Amino acid sequence: MLSLPSADDLYRAVTERDRAMHGVFVVAVKTTGVFCRVGCPARAPKRENCEFFSTPREALHAGYRACLRCKPLDKAPERPEQVTLLLRLVESSPGRRFTDERLRELGVDPSTARRQFLRHCGMTFHAYQRARRMGLALGDLRRHGKVARAMAASGFGSTSGFGAAFKGIFGAPPSAAGRVEAMSMKVIDTPLGRMVAIAGDEGLVVLEFEDRRALEREVEWARRRFGAVVAPGDNPHLRSIERELEEYFAGARARFETPLMMEGSAFQRSVWAELQRIPPGRTRSYQSIAEALGKPGAVRAVGRANGDNRLAIVIPCHRVIRADGSLCGYGGGIWRKHRLLELEASPGLFAAAGSGTPRGAVTGR
Repeated sequence: MLSLPSADDLYRAVTERDRAMHGVFVVAVKTTGVFCRVGCPARAPKRENCEFFSTPREALHAGYRACLRCKPLDKAPERPEQVTLLLRLVESSPGRRFTDERLRELGVDPSTARRQFLRHCGMTFHAYQRARRMGLALGDLRRHGKVARAMAASGFGSTSGFGAAFKGIFGAPPSAAGRVEAMSMKVIDTPLGRMVAIAGDEGLVVLEFEDRRALEREVEWARRRFGAVVAPGDNPHLRSIERELEEYFAGARARFETPLMMEGSAFQRSVWAELQRIPPGRTRSYQSIAEALGKPGAVRAVGRANGDNRLAIVIPCHRVIRADGSLCGYGGGIWRKHRLLELEASPGLFAAAGSGTPRGAVTGR
């Protein structure tokens, strides 16, 4: 069995239907002989009746059968069908406002959709629509500079309403759109839980596990560092990292090519560059990295720079261990560090990894 968080953490995730843990493990119930996904709508079992497995296969081998309600053997996304439908509606017509009446016409119960969307996306459906429409308006204004055009593209019927909404989100009137910086944020499902990605025009700025305590601080850092509004959305860099993560977890990609914005001091960037030279499936100690940088006495500084990494997996701080070979702290949790190293060390995976510097463009100041 692969490593997992503590049993208490797993049970908490089951009882709270923790969306950040979807796909990370399955829970089997001894009294019924059934195993379920995290988030199964069935009543949560008692703690003493639970057994936890990393994969459905392990649960099957232990003699459990799949739940008929949450269907843990299905490879479909964990995302509820109604949430998937709502996201598709918005992305197909981001400038359109989908009212409750319109949702009913599409066969969607508005109250159910609101609950599921809030639980899954961390914000209400109407707030998400509003943010996407404003992001669309900002992009149009920066390209064409015409308020009337941007207002129409984002689905607003009145100039006053558009101006108030724009200023409420971006802190400036539409006429100042050229001075407004904006970054897009996207939630990406992975086998180790959901990750939050933030990217601007030049590249990926943040990639972090959704349940990491530092995430909120990193989002706020991105806002302050770039003077930008961070809103739900999509762009080529987010689409790129989503595809590359899927390939990575499938064992089909060893290097990431999405452009990165590694914002930090010269020393921090030198540490992060050294991390990217560690081949998949291999590990190095803090001491060896300090020595490679020509600063053998800077072990603690290397550790701090490692902890300041805001681009999980892509800048592989999980490949750094203690000098004695033991695993040490990882922002996403030691269990995730173990799982990532196990994945990368699996026979036959990443056959073409090599050991050179990744090809992805890197910018930094």
